[in-house]
Amino acid sequence: MAKTRSGGGLTRTQQAAKFLGVSVLSGAVLAGIALPAAGALGLAAKGTVEGFDTIPANLKRPPLSQRTTILDSQGGKIATVFSRDRTVVDLKDISPYMQKAIVAIEDNRYYEHGAVDMKGILRALNRNVQAGGTAQGASTLTQQYVKNVFVEEAGDDPDKVAEATQQTLGRKIRELKYAIQVEKELGKKKILENYLNITFFGQQAYGVEAASQRYFSKRAKDLKLEEAALLAGLVQSPTRYDPVNDSAEATKRRNVVLQRMADIREISPAEAARAKAAPLKLNVSRPKNGCITAVSGAGFFCDYVREIFLNDPVFGKTKEDRAKIWNQGGLTVRTTLDPKAQKSTQASIKDHVYKSDKVATAVTLVEPGSGKVLAMGQSKPYGFGNNETQINYSVDKKMGGSNFGFPTGSTFKPFLAAAALEEGRPPTQVYSAPYQMPYPDRIQTCSGKPWVNAANEKLENENDKEVGPYPLREAMNMSVNTYFVQMLQDIGMCPVAKMSEKMGLVQGNGKKIPEVPSTLTLGSTGMSPLTMASAYATFANRGTYCTPIAIESITAPGGKSLPVPKTSCSAAMAEQTADTVNTLLGGVVDSGTGKEAGLKDGRDNAGKTGTTDERKNAWFVGYTPNLSGAVWVGSPTQRVKMENITIGGKYEAKVFGGQVPGPIWKDAMSGALAGKDSPQFRTVHIPEAQKDKGEDEGKPDKNKGRDKNRPGGDNKPPGRGDGGGDDGDDIFGDWP
Repeated sequence: MAKTRSGGGLTRTQQAAKFLGVSVLSGAVLAGIALPAAGALGLAAKGTVEGFDTIPANLKRPPLSQRTTILDSQGGKIATVFSRDRTVVDLKDISPYMQKAIVAIEDNRYYEHGAVDMKGILRALNRNVQAGGTAQGASTLTQQYVKNVFVEEAGDDPDKVAEATQQTLGRKIRELKYAIQVEKELGKKKILENYLNITFFGQQAYGVEAASQRYFSKRAKDLKLEEAALLAGLVQSPTRYDPVNDSAEATKRRNVVLQRMADIREISPAEAARAKAAPLKLNVSRPKNGCITAVSGAGFFCDYVREIFLNDPVFGKTKEDRAKIWNQGGLTVRTTLDPKAQKSTQASIKDHVYKSDKVATAVTLVEPGSGKVLAMGQSKPYGFGNNETQINYSVDKKMGGSNFGFPTGSTFKPFLAAAALEEGRPPTQVYSAPYQMPYPDRIQTCSGKPWVNAANEKLENENDKEVGPYPLREAMNMSVNTYFVQMLQDIGMCPVAKMSEKMGLVQGNGKKIPEVPSTLTLGSTGMSPLTMASAYATFANRGTYCTPIAIESITAPGGKSLPVPKTSCSAAMAEQTADTVNTLLGGVVDSGTGKEAGLKDGRDNAGKTGTTDERKNAWFVGYTPNLSGAVWVGSPTQRVKMENITIGGKYEAKVFGGQVPGPIWKDAMSGALAGKDSPQFRTVHIPEAQKDKGEDEGKPDKNKGRDKNRPGGDNKPPGRGDGGGDDGDDIFGDWP
C-alpha cells in the first residue's frame, strides 16, 4: 500500500507516476499515435473546437482586443475606450532585449525544441519530485500562447475563462495538439510576436506595447535591458511582481531574469551586473480609458455612441455579437459631434447651472435635415464621485438615460397645434379659453373608444388674469392651458397621437405617448432632450422629420470600413403647416414666454417654453433653420421644487421655462452658430383674428395685474387626475 506524505498529499512516487502519464501522452501526440476517444479525454466538453485535426484560423491570427478611438466630426479625439488596453505591434517594433528576456525566463530552449519540450518536461518532473510538489512547470512558450488565445476568446465571461484554464487532461491535450500545428504553420518568430502582443503584464496592460507605455511611458522598441527584464518577469505573476505596488519584489524578479539571460549567454555577466544595479526608474502612465476621459464634457455623448453600437443591428445580429466586436476594439469611430457646438454647450451649462446645485440641466443640439447630434452635455459630470453620474439625462432609458425621461410641460403644445393645422383648423382659430374649466367629458381616441373624464378633473391657466377668448398666436405666445385643451377636444386625440409618432416622440422608457388630455396638451409625460430637439428640428426642416444619428463612419483594424446607421427622413406634416408653426413660435421668442431666449443679430429663431407641476421641470426647446436645441432643467429624482432656490449662484423665487433654460439655450446656440450662415424661415401671414362685437365687454384686461416676474403662462395645471400629473413620487416611480 502506497504511503502518503503528512498532510494527505501524494508520495513522490505517485507524483512521478502522474506526471509521467502526461509525459507519455505528450509523446504520443508528438509521435502522431492515435489518441483515445475524445470523450475519454474531456475533448467533447463545451467550448472545444470542431474538427480537432484542423487548426482554427483564430490561433494563427487571433483577433486581439485593442483600444478604440472616438473622434469628433473634425477628427479631434474625444476619448479612448477599451476592454483591454492593447496596441498590437510587429516584432521589429519590439526591443531585441525584450525578445531575449521573455524567451530566457519563460522558455530558454524555445529555438531548439518543437512545440513540446520533452527535455523540459523531464527536467520539471525531476525538480518537482525533489521538491515534493509542483516547483516548476513544463509548458513551452508556444503552449502558453495557445492557452492565452483561448483565454482571450473567453473575454470577461468568468465561466468561459474557467473553461479555458481548467486543469483537465482534455484541455492539456488540446493545447498540445494546437501548439504542434501552430509551430508548423506560423514559425518561431511569428509565435513570439503574437505571444508578446497577447500576454497580460498587469496594471490593465495587455501586450508589450501597452505595458511599456504603462510602466515606462515609452515605445516597446525603445526598452532598455533592465526595463525589458522587468516586463518579462511580470508575466509569471503580474500581481506578485507589480513594480508599482512592490518595487522590492519586482526588483528581485527582474534580477532573476537578468541572471537567466546571462546564464544562457544572451548577455554578458558584466551587462547583467550593470542592469541589476540600475534602479527601476518607473515612469508610470495611468490608463486613460473610457468616456470618463472625454474632452469638453462629451462623456455622455461618448457613452451614447457606445450604446448605439451595442443596440443597433447594423453592427451585428445579436447584442452578444455587437458586444464582442466593441470589446475587441481597434476601431476608429468618427462621430457627428461638432467641437465648437460642444464647447459652447458645455460653457453655457457651466455658466448657468453648477454641478453642486440641487437641480441639473441637460442640453442637446441637433442639425435639422440630417439628424446629426452636434452637442450633448449636462451639469452633473460623467463619473462616480459626488455630484457626478453615469446616467445620461439627454437620452432614453435604453440608451443609458433616465427611467422615464422628464415631463415636458407646454413644450408639447406646438405638436398639438401642428396636428390641428393639418386637420384644417386655421391659424386664426379662436377658443373661449376661460381661466378655469373642467377637462372635456369625453374625447375621441385612435381606438374609437373615447377617453372619459370620470373623475371630473379640472385645469386652469397660470393666473386668473388669463381669460379668453384667444386666437392661436396669442394663446401660443402666452402658453394658455385652457385654449389647447379646447383645441384637443375639437380635433380629438388621434390626430395628435399620429403627429407625435411621425415626429419621433416617445416616452423616455421607449413606450408610446398615452392618449390622455394632459399628456397630449400639457406635456405631463416624460421625454428626453434628444427626442425633443429632434422633433422640433422637424419644424425647422419644413415638416420633414429625420431620426437622430451620432456616427459618421467606423474603421476597423486593417482599414476596413464598417456600415453605420443612417438617418431616416420622412414627411410628418405639410410644408405650409411647418411654416405656420415657425411663424407662431417665432412670436414666442419675440414677445412671448421665451423672450429671454431670443437670439440677436437678425438670426431667425423660434421656440417654446415649458414648466411642470410644482416646478420640478422647466424646458426651453427652440431652433433656427439650421440648428435645433432642447434644454431641460430640473430634479433628476423629481423631488425638488424649483421655488426659492439658488441655481448657478443666482436666487430664483420661481423657475419658468423661459427664465433659466431659455438663457442656457441662447448661450449654447449663439456659440454653436457663430460664423455660420443665418438662413431665414419661410413664414406665413397670420391675420388678426376677428372677434364678435362686444365679446370683451365686462372682461378684465388680460395684462393688467399680471405677475411681472413671470415670462408667461408655461405651467401645467396642478391636478394629477387622469395620470397627467407629474409629481414624480407616485406617477413615475423610481427616478431617474
